[in-house]
Amino acid sequence: MQLAVPRERAVGERRVAVTPDVVAKLSAVGFEVVLETQAGAGALFFDDAYAAKGASIAESAEAALSKADLVCKVQAPTATEARELRPGSAVVSFLQPGADLELVRVLAERQITAFSMDLLPRISRAQSMDALSSQATVSGYQAVLVAATRLPRFFPLFMTAAGTVPPAKVLVLGAGVAGLQAIATARRLGAVVRAYDVRPAARDEVRSLGATFVELELEAQEGEGGYAREQSEDFLARQRELIGKEVAAADVVITTAAIPGRKAPVLVTADMVQAMSPGSLVVDLAAESGGNCELSRPGEEVAVGNVLVYGARNMPSTMAQHASFLYSRNVAELVALLVHDGALAPDFDDEIVAGTCVTHGGEVRHGPTRALLEGAPA
Repeated sequence: MQLAVPRERAVGERRVAVTPDVVAKLSAVGFEVVLETQAGAGALFFDDAYAAKGASIAESAEAALSKADLVCKVQAPTATEARELRPGSAVVSFLQPGADLELVRVLAERQITAFSMDLLPRISRAQSMDALSSQATVSGYQAVLVAATRLPRFFPLFMTAAGTVPPAKVLVLGAGVAGLQAIATARRLGAVVRAYDVRPAARDEVRSLGATFVELELEAQEGEGGYAREQSEDFLARQRELIGKEVAAADVVITTAAIPGRKAPVLVTADMVQAMSPGSLVVDLAAESGGNCELSRPGEEVAVGNVLVYGARNMPSTMAQHASFLYSRNVAELVALLVHDGALAPDFDDEIVAGTCVTHGGEVRHGPTRALLEGAPA
C-alpha cells in the first residue's frame, strides 16, 4: 500500500500531515510513505529527514498521488484536487464537509473513501486521534501570546522603585481545550484570569488552573460529547447582557466558543468593545466560523476606537512545527485503525471509523452532510 502526503496548497497553511518521526509507525502497518518534495518545509521538516526515516520523495503532487491508496492532508482538498485522486483511493484530512458540498459530490463520484478528522467521536478510545483538541491546544497558547505582544501593558505584577504595576486582567470566554490552554498560558505570564463557559462541568477545570470562574444566572448548556450545545437567541441575548460588565473590566478578552459544524455564537457585541478601556483588545479564536465578537474579521486586526479586535485565522499554522508534530500523531493513530491484515480495510462497525467517514463506495455516509446535499441545488 502507498500513503501519499502532498504539499498543502491552502494560502497560509504551513503544517504537514505526516512528520518524519511517524513514518516508521506508518510503515509498520504496511504503508510505503511518499511525500511531494518540500511537503514538510513550511513546518521545518525537510526532505532529507523523511528520506532518513525510509520515506520516498516525489518531484510533484501528481507523482505522489498517482499510485496512492491513501492520501493524508491537513486542509481539505479542493474539488479540483479531489479530481486528481485515484478512483477508489482514500483521503484523511480536516474536511468540514458541510462547508464544501461540491467537494463531497466529487469525492462520492470518484468513489473516494473520505475521513474527516473534525468528525471524530468524543470518546475515550479516540483521544489519541483527537486532532481538534491537539490543534486547539496550539490556538489557545498562541492567542495569549498574540495578546501579550499587542497589549500596551505588562501581563504580570511588577513592584519597582518607580511604583507598582498591576497585573493584566484577562477574560476567557469558552473553557474547552483552547480556552483552558489560554487560561494556563495567561496565568503563567502572571495575569489575573477570569473565565466563563455555559457548561457547569468546566467550573472545576477553570479553578484548577488558578482562574476565577464567572458565575452567571443562566441554565446549563451541555451538549453531546462534552461540547456546548447550540443556544437559543433568547439565551444568547441574556448571556450578553450579563457578560457585558466582565468584558468592560478586562484588559484582554479571548473568545474560544465554537460548536462543531455550526456558526459561532456572538458573545461580544460592538457596544461591549466600545466600553473597554483604551489599549484593551479582543482575540477572537472563532473568527473563521462567524466570530464570537461581532466586529472581528478573519485574519485582520480591526481598530475600534482605542480597542483592537484580532480575528484569528488558522492559528495552529503559526506554530506549524509543533502543530504538525501533534497532528501527525493523531493521523497515524486513525490510519492504523483503518488497516487490517496489511490491507486498507475500514471496519464500519467501529464507531470511530463510521463516525469520521464522509463518503465511501460512491455514497455520502455522513448523515448531516447527506441531508445538506439533498436540500442543495445540484
